[in-house]
Amino acid sequence: MRFLRTLVLAAVPILLSVSTSLAQQPAPAAPQATLAAPVAAPADVESIDAILAALYEVISGPAGERNWDRFRSLFAPGGMLVPAAPRPDGTAPVRTLGVEDYVRLSGDYFRQNAFYEDEIGRKLEHFGNVANAMSAYASRHTPEGEPFARGVNSITMVTDGTRWFVVSVAWDVDREGNPLPEYVTEEP
Repeated sequence: MRFLRTLVLAAVPILLSVSTSLAQQPAPAAPQATLAAPVAAPADVESIDAILAALYEVISGPAGERNWDRFRSLFAPGGMLVPAAPRPDGTAPVRTLGVEDYVRLSGDYFRQNAFYEDEIGRKLEHFGNVANAMSAYASRHTPEGEPFARGVNSITMVTDGTRWFVVSVAWDVDREGNPLPEYVTEEP
């Protein structure tokens, strides 16, 4: 047992050294598929507040096409969207969608339905180049209408020092046994 403890204690500095060394390595070249990604408007990605506002704004609007290039421009290469709301049978299978999957799957809905989603509360954790917003939302059919859904988007973001990128958005809905958190500013 003493040998195992000594081995583990000896490995810690090595692991720390390797992780520090990896963090200081230059970023690998972007995969070819990301080279054609739309360039983000600087105002959309200059801050955490700006990118969150752009994320809600780009999916909101009357029935019709959305500006999917603007949507794509907000995400880091490999960005993911993860619906976590349960199905009617109570199961909540983990399903990850790439940005293009989301565009393809939600495009018809947005073309046929007015959809407005806005932030109604936020809890932000920010450390260096990473941030996570637990962003409570309300979804409506008209800008001022009654919400037909509420929930929380967990939005993970990173910055490269010049702009912010959305890495992932995972969300769940408000329901019996799963109420909105206390930081929500709009009355349910």
